[in-house]
Amino acid sequence: MIDVYFTPTPNGHKVSIMLEETGLAHRLLKMDMLAGDHLTPEYRRINPNGRLPAIVDHDPIGGGAPLPVFESGAILLYLAEKSGKLLPHDPRRRSQAQQWLMWQMASFGPMQGQAHHFIRYAPEGQPYPVERYRNETVRLLHVLDGRLSEAEYLAEEYSVADIACWPWARATRAIGLALDDYPALAAWFTRIAERPAVIAGTDVKNAPNLSSARPVLTKEQWSNLFGQNMLEAPTR
Repeated sequence: MIDVYFTPTPNGHKVSIMLEETGLAHRLLKMDMLAGDHLTPEYRRINPNGRLPAIVDHDPIGGGAPLPVFESGAILLYLAEKSGKLLPHDPRRRSQAQQWLMWQMASFGPMQGQAHHFIRYAPEGQPYPVERYRNETVRLLHVLDGRLSEAEYLAEEYSVADIACWPWARATRAIGLALDDYPALAAWFTRIAERPAVIAGTDVKNAPNLSSARPVLTKEQWSNLFGQNMLEAPTR
């Protein structure tokens, strides 16, 4: 059994989709970031970085004590190794999957995450960061569309790379970007959205107060997500 410390964000859905695709036994342990569940010492012993998701595999590869794994990209690679699925065996395609996974982790996720913060959460009236991160998200969508105009999937076959990028492509709608502007990307998005494992893996919806274009947070919720509570939480 794999315990999944989960909240229904793009990074959370990467892991829930992967688990549905592989069929590995798991249970979702729903975490409330607004309430500060990610800041507790108990959770920090699983993920010292205090972000979600993370997993604990109670039957890990190689045996031994339960194994915690944090960082969504690392979790995808671990689950691919454990299941023997969704990481291509062909060396060229395997490298392509790893490259696009790293691209998502280093660029597509972080840049869009900043766009979400400044467009949806930060105090209004800050045009420079809004323009900066929205423009970078647009640039990255063109990069993704360019690759998908050459191949049906990022590594030529469906893989961890597609699972990593798809939830972040879906998240662009929350910052007012339409995938219709990127024909190859839009076709890829629809193909993946129709997969039964993707439907099941994204069935858990966002909390109502985070699904609006401009969520309203209390001072305590803001502190848990972005402020003093988050900064002062112990790392272990």
